Amino acid sequence: MSELFKNKTVIISGGLGDIGKAIGLAFADQGAAVAIGDIRPAKESKSFLLELTRRKVGFHYEQVDVADAKEVRNWIANVERELGTPSLIIPNAATVTLASACEITSMQWAREMRINLDGAFHLAQTCANRLLHHSRAGRIVFVGSWAASTPHPNMAAYSVSKAGLRMLCQCMALELASQGILVNEVAPGYVDAGLSKTIWKKNMGLYVQSRKKVPLRKLISPEEVAAQVVHLCHPQNKHMTGTTLLMDGGLSLLC
Repeated sequence: MSELFKNKTVIISGGLGDIGKAIGLAFADQGAAVAIGDIRPAKESKSFLLELTRRKVGFHYEQVDVADAKEVRNWIANVERELGTPSLIIPNAATVTLASACEITSMQWAREMRINLDGAFHLAQTCANRLLHHSRAGRIVFVGSWAASTPHPNMAAYSVSKAGLRMLCQCMALELASQGILVNEVAPGYVDAGLSKTIWKKNMGLYVQSRKKVPLRKLISPEEVAAQVVHLCHPQNKHMTGTTLLMDGGLSLLC
């Protein structure tokens, strides 16, 4: 196991999803202590926490609703007590409603914005303020999407929330640069994970069609997303901030 991030703590929201778990394991393999938050109850974290135990790193799991700013603040305070101040911050929690702008309900719209955008803001802001309090450098990597810049007729709320996330990334990058806190976004295309994976399992024809649509003719694995998150947090990445690392296999070239 590498010790690239030894004595550092990474905090990941949506940490029990496919991408969240891949990110957690990628950082654990580099020696980081791993703090995971997710809406799911603690009993659903046991198998994943066992994986972290095998890697002999510190870890913390907490059931948290990122849409609730107070819950996020309490979660971060608990992590700080147990593992130290997180200096690698990964706002990853997200949800998607498959509905057009004219079909989606106001409640569905509000829920998606609260999780995808507000939740990312709560985690990034609170952790950034803790780093500023301790005069420490750090990295924030938002898990965005190529949908932030490409209209999707059946994912209106998701696309809007990710577009907002991109501007949040840029605003925080500008504000925090002089304090040594670098803020970036990784923007995947079609990832074989989460809701997409569930849909593709039920409809193999759609799976094949989606893969063919990508110029590279490949879907992205959660591990590939995790590798790019780690890359953006690498200590040698000293000048990348306010950047979107687009990894969509060429999808955006068709739009």
